[in-house]
Amino acid sequence: MADDKKKNTPVPEEDEADYITLEFDDGQQEECEILGVFDCDGKEYMALLPDNGSGDVYLYRYREINDEGEFEINDIEDDAEFERVADEFDRLAID
Repeated sequence: MADDKKKNTPVPEEDEADYITLEFDDGQQEECEILGVFDCDGKEYMALLPDNGSGDVYLYRYREINDEGEFEINDIEDDAEFERVADEFDRLAID
């Protein structure tokens, strides 16, 4: 999976697609569109759409680092937490 922590630039304004590049443990990189940041159980998460045509969505824990909009994302390692986050993303995507 992806490295545990990634630091990136500001989250995009509405109506403006923004991309980040993930680097995986094996050194491969993947460009992803930031779909958005959302709340689940009082924590924030980021949804990413990889630019590989698979239709998969990657979900990560999200945390702002500073007032300039820099952030980090972390893997969701707990299966139960991941299921709750995936269910919340599905609910939001359908609405």
